[in-house]
Amino acid sequence: MQNMIIPDSKIAKEATQLIYDISPEFLYNHCLRTYAFGDVLGQQYGLKYDLELFYLASVLHDIGLTEHVCCRQSFEYEGADHAEKFLRSHGFSQDKIDVVREAIILHTSEIAEEKQPEVALVHFGAGMDIMGLRAKDIPEDAFHFIIEAYPRLGFKQAIIELIQHDATLKEAEQQPNNLSSSMLSVGFVDWVMNAPFQE
Repeated sequence: MQNMIIPDSKIAKEATQLIYDISPEFLYNHCLRTYAFGDVLGQQYGLKYDLELFYLASVLHDIGLTEHVCCRQSFEYEGADHAEKFLRSHGFSQDKIDVVREAIILHTSEIAEEKQPEVALVHFGAGMDIMGLRAKDIPEDAFHFIIEAYPRLGFKQAIIELIQHDATLKEAEQQPNNLSSSMLSVGFVDWVMNAPFQE
């Protein structure tokens, strides 16, 4: 297993605690796996990136799916807005906030692959954990270490139900173009169920 470093700055710890406090455990673990898989891929590809910034974007990327944040807009924009408020309250500079916002907004989009590493790696890590994208680039020992460190806890069924719930909620709020509905319409359930994970 390559060295995986979890940033231990004050803001990183507080972001982790925030997500732990307001997320169901399966979603919290997904956010940590997003970081872990993304970091492995970053090392495999020889990328240079700000580890703390990438970590913050990873742990906050699905905050818009939590009941604490979820409201009326598409979850990636609600998440980006909430993350911005959190980071600004900690004195983060606007240029760093913009990176985290972009990573959250684009984490389901292939456009992220062309962006700076901190943005691309959130997309890579989430894509790996949701659908097994780039699984061939994850060493076997790293794969097993990450799954053992952050168990999936029935993740496939849980994330499908969460996205379906979010889509229903946003459609009821007359937000038919929300990301959850769009994902479901292009095969999200099949992608998740066919991912190379047992659960």
